Amino acid sequence: MTEAAEEALEERGPVWRRIVADTTPLRESADYRRWWFGYSVSFTGTQLTQFAVPFQVYRLTHSSLAVGAVGIVVLVPLVTMGLIGGAIADATDRRRLTLITSSALLFFSVVLTLQAALDLRQVWLLYVVAGLQGAASAVDSSARGAILPRLVRREMMPAANALGQLGFNSGLSIGPLLGGLLVATVGFSWAYFVDALSFVAVLYAIWRLPPMPPAAGASRAGVASVLEGLRFLGPRKNLLMTFLVDINAMVFGMPRALFPAIGTTWFHGGAGTVGLLAAAPSIGALLGAATSGWAGRINRQGRAVLVAVLVWGGSIALFGFTRTLWLALVLLAVAGAADMVSAIFRNTILQVATPDELRGRLQGVFIVVVTGGPRLGDFEAGSVGSAFGSQVSVVTGGFACMAGVALLAAAYPSFARYDGRDPAP
Repeated sequence: MTEAAEEALEERGPVWRRIVADTTPLRESADYRRWWFGYSVSFTGTQLTQFAVPFQVYRLTHSSLAVGAVGIVVLVPLVTMGLIGGAIADATDRRRLTLITSSALLFFSVVLTLQAALDLRQVWLLYVVAGLQGAASAVDSSARGAILPRLVRREMMPAANALGQLGFNSGLSIGPLLGGLLVATVGFSWAYFVDALSFVAVLYAIWRLPPMPPAAGASRAGVASVLEGLRFLGPRKNLLMTFLVDINAMVFGMPRALFPAIGTTWFHGGAGTVGLLAAAPSIGALLGAATSGWAGRINRQGRAVLVAVLVWGGSIALFGFTRTLWLALVLLAVAGAADMVSAIFRNTILQVATPDELRGRLQGVFIVVVTGGPRLGDFEAGSVGSAFGSQVSVVTGGFACMAGVALLAAAYPSFARYDGRDPAP
C-alpha cells in the first residue's frame, strides 16, 4: 500500500466510525448537547400523547373515521400557526419563543391528564386539546428548526440532523410502546402525566441557551412576512421538492390511523399490538439513524431522498398484504428506516440552502408539511379504510406514493442532481 493510500485510510478512520452515527456535534457544542437531550426526552413524552389520544378516541367511538378526524382537527391550527409561527420566529428571540410554547404544551398535557383521571369520556374535549397542541407545537417547531444552524457548524449539519433523527425516532419507538404499556396497565391518565413531566427536560435546555435575537434586517411578523417567505420558496425548485415529496409520502403512504383497527382485526391483539405497529416504523428509523455515519459522505442528497421515498411506499404496500405480525413489523421498520434517510437530507437541504433571516418562515412551512401531511394521511387512510377496508387503504396508498414520487422526479429533474457541496435552492 502506498504512503498516500495509508494516509487516506487513516483519515477515514476505522470502519465502525464510518458506520455509527457521528457524535461530533454533541462533543463540540454544550448548547447543542443539552438542546438535543432535552428535545429527545420531551419528544418521547409527546409520543405518549400522540399514541394515547387516537387510541382513547377509538375506545370511545370504535371508529377509524373518528380516529382519522383527529388529524383534520389538528390540521387547521397547525397550518395556520405553522406559517404565522415561522414569521414570529424570524422576528423575535427564538429562545424566548420556545420557552413560551413549551410551557403551553406542558399545560395542555396536564389538561389531558385531568380529563382521563376524571373519566370525562368527552371526544370533543380530546379534539379541542389536540387542536391547541397542534397550534403550539407548530410555533415551537418553527423556532426550534431555525435555532439548530446557530448551534453547529455548517459541515456538521448532516450529522446534527442524523442525531436529531436518532432522538426523534427513539421517541417514536419508545413512546408508543410505553404508551401501550401504560394504557393497558394503569390507564390513559398516566400516559398523559408522563408526557407533562417530560417537558421539564426541554425547558431546562432552552433556559440554558444564549439569547437568539432575529437576524439583521429581519422582517416584522405579519401577513406580509409570511408571503415573503412563500415568494422566496416558489421559484426555488429544490427547496420546493423537499416539501412536495414528503407531502406525497405522508398523504398516500401513512396508514397509522388504521393501526387500532389493524391491530385488533388482522392480528387479533389489543393495546400492546397496536403499540407495536405504531412503534415499528420508528424502530426501523432508529436503527437507521444509529448507523448513519455514512450520511455526511452523501453529496447527491436529492437523489437519496427520491430513492428513500420509493422504498417507503413499496414497504407500506407490501405491509398491506401480510397477516403475519412479525413480517408486518419488519416491513414497517424498513419503511421507517427509509423515511429517516429522507428526513436527514430534506432537513439538511432546507437548513443549508435557506438564509438565516428566512429560516423561521421556511421551517414554518416545513412543519406544516411534515406534521400536516401525516394528519391528512390519517384522514385519507381512515376514510378509504372505512369505505373499502383497511387492506385496500394500505395497499393503494403505498402504490400511490411510489407513483407520486416518480411523477415529481420527472417534473423537477434538478432535484436528483442537487449536490450538497454546492447547495442551490
